Amino acid sequence: MTLAIFDLDNTLIGGDSDNLWGQFVCERGLVEGVDFAARNDQFLADYQAGTLDIDDYLRFALSSLVGHSREELDAWHREFMACKIEPIMLPGARQLIADHRARGHELLVITATNEFVTRPIAAALGISELIACQGEVVDGRFTGEPRGVPSYHEGKVTRLRQWAAQRDIALRGAWFYSDSHNDLPLLERVDNPVAVDPDERLRACARQRGWPIISLRC
Repeated sequence: MTLAIFDLDNTLIGGDSDNLWGQFVCERGLVEGVDFAARNDQFLADYQAGTLDIDDYLRFALSSLVGHSREELDAWHREFMACKIEPIMLPGARQLIADHRARGHELLVITATNEFVTRPIAAALGISELIACQGEVVDGRFTGEPRGVPSYHEGKVTRLRQWAAQRDIALRGAWFYSDSHNDLPLLERVDNPVAVDPDERLRACARQRGWPIISLRC
C-alpha cells in the first residue's frame, strides 16, 4: 500500500486552521480578545520563522477548549467550518486527493494543529486517517494540557512511524506534500517529497534538491 501523506494548513487549505480558530474564538467573544489575538498572531509568526515552542503553543491553543462541553465545542466548530474553512477549501487540493485515491493510495493527513480543529476538516476533504497534536481529555472535557508526542517537526516522523507500524504499512514509495520548511524532517524521509505553494526556505531547498514544486491555488 502506497501512502499519500498531506500536510493540512496552507497545503490542502488556503490558510492556517489553528490561527483561524484563534481568530474565530476572539470574534465570538469566547476568549479574552486583545491579548489572545496578539499571542495567536505571535505564535503564527514563530511557526513561520521556525522558532515555535510547540508545547507552549499547544497549551495556548488548547486553552480555548477548556471548560466547555463537547456539544458546545462541536457547535462552535460547525460555525467555524462554515465561516472560516469552507471559503479556503482549494479545488486543486480536492483534485490531488482524488488522483491519489484513484491510484489506490492510502490517504493520510499529518498536521501540527490539534485534532479537535483538524479532524472535521480532514473529513470534509474525504480523508479519514489523521495524525494531529493531541489534547488531554478528562471526564469528556479538555484540560488544556497536550498529550503524547506533538506531530510537529521531527515529531511528525515519530508519529508517522508509530502510525505505520500499528498498521503494518511500509513507508516505501510514500508521497508527502507540504508548504513549510518546518516539515523538512519528514520531506527528507519519503521517496516522493513535493513542495506545495512553499514558503521561501522550502522553495529554495526544493529547488536545490530537485523536488517538485506545485501550486494548488491556481
